[in-house]
Amino acid sequence: MQMEVSAKLLLCFQISVALLVSWVALKIGYALWWRPTTLQKYLEKQGVRGHPYKPLFGDLKENNRLFEEAISKPMDLSHRIVPRIFPYFIKMVENYGKICLSWFGLVPLVIVTEPELVKEILSNKYGHFEKPTPDQLIKLLALGLAAEQGEKWARHRRIINPAFHLEKLKGMRPQFTQSCKEMIERWEKLVGEEEHGEIDVLPELQNLTADVISRTAFGSSLEDGKHIFELQREQAALLIEAARSFYIPGYRFLPTKKNIRRKKIDKKVRGILKGIIQRKEEAINSGTYNSHDLLGLLLESNRTNDHKNRMTMEDVVEECKLFYFAGHETTSMLLTWTMVVLSKHPTWQERARDEVLQLVGSSTPPTLDQLSHLKIVNMILHEVLRLYPPILLIVRETYKKINAGGLDFPPGIQLALPTIIIHHDRDLWGDDAKEFKPERFSDGVSNAAKHPLAFFPFGWGPRTCIGQNFALIEAKIALTMILQHFSFHLSPSYTHAPYAQITMQPQHGAPIILHKL
Repeated sequence: MQMEVSAKLLLCFQISVALLVSWVALKIGYALWWRPTTLQKYLEKQGVRGHPYKPLFGDLKENNRLFEEAISKPMDLSHRIVPRIFPYFIKMVENYGKICLSWFGLVPLVIVTEPELVKEILSNKYGHFEKPTPDQLIKLLALGLAAEQGEKWARHRRIINPAFHLEKLKGMRPQFTQSCKEMIERWEKLVGEEEHGEIDVLPELQNLTADVISRTAFGSSLEDGKHIFELQREQAALLIEAARSFYIPGYRFLPTKKNIRRKKIDKKVRGILKGIIQRKEEAINSGTYNSHDLLGLLLESNRTNDHKNRMTMEDVVEECKLFYFAGHETTSMLLTWTMVVLSKHPTWQERARDEVLQLVGSSTPPTLDQLSHLKIVNMILHEVLRLYPPILLIVRETYKKINAGGLDFPPGIQLALPTIIIHHDRDLWGDDAKEFKPERFSDGVSNAAKHPLAFFPFGWGPRTCIGQNFALIEAKIALTMILQHFSFHLSPSYTHAPYAQITMQPQHGAPIILHKL
């Protein structure tokens, strides 16, 4: 009898194990083969074509191969940079059309360069297109408003908005101009008595925008925030390195040397920021706070909400991380590429300088009213943003089945909107799309191309970058003051090598020869 019971138990155990193994095998088979091939056939029937699905890796190997091949080749001093930045994406668009299918591992990625569909996705009319859940490593760099979803995003946006009102930004002009003045004085010392000299403007402009965000966001100077910037730059480099390697589930949680370093950096940054936030809150509580920096404005706005709807300390820390990183990175790259481009196009540099000297003068910093009348400067900055956009790629994900642009997208599809490819599209900008022609913006942004959404350097729709006006005011002030004091051209040592990091950077720096005026 006992033997019969034991045999039955053994049989039940064997059946259970067999069922479990079968269930796991089915799950793996579904994830690795059935779902991807079914999705591919579903999209192909609607005209969305792409490479045949390759199990596990998808198109990652080809993407990495083309990227490494592109950056290994020298390029001429032109603005035909898309094949170097996104070689895989541009090849897919050329081969399969403006809406095509790619596979990043197991993730179905629909590349969208058709502006009307881009508009529909970014408008998020029905709330079905959201940002993908951030990778664990991205969380270590910066989240904040850029990563929030739904009601939490709407609540945080309402709290942060007052800090970025134009009237508040006008009050920050003295900090903008003081940072620029100190950089100009440093450059004048560097060029010395010969009144000309070579400077790599990339680190210089990174320090400038870091100083601006330190003063305007936290009421402190660059020295106070320098440690945070250095840590975040290291974190960004580690993130890019990981993003270009094949993703193994769970590997980023293992105690490897680089994983330990990433967590250590995050802990240090959080500790520094919590100290800054606590001191600011203490000043507000004691009535000694009389500044108008972004953090103080955010904290005061946060207090107008009841406890349930307030941002937590962790929320504020994430917003500060985003202030520090996004607040200086995009503007420093815009200014760097503007100086490179104006070095290559001296006629436009002279036209901009003549406008500045006529409307602003040769010595005093510009007022915000004067900035609004600098039409040529404005056209130049927009054309640089078109050719060298700070946001290279916007990604959204479908959370429900939805029809957009006449196409049915099932849930779980990621949609990649490559800003730079759309900004360089001949069909939208004409045969001179890859040339520097600021005059295309002479009648405003909406009339520059054949479709109003051919240009969206700061995103578009409800999730347009909240710091757009901040960045443009800072860039206009800096460029105006540089033009007042220097003429400049590219150094013979300059190598034109745009390189896709978090933003687009000159891979080998930006050495420029300055001539004191």
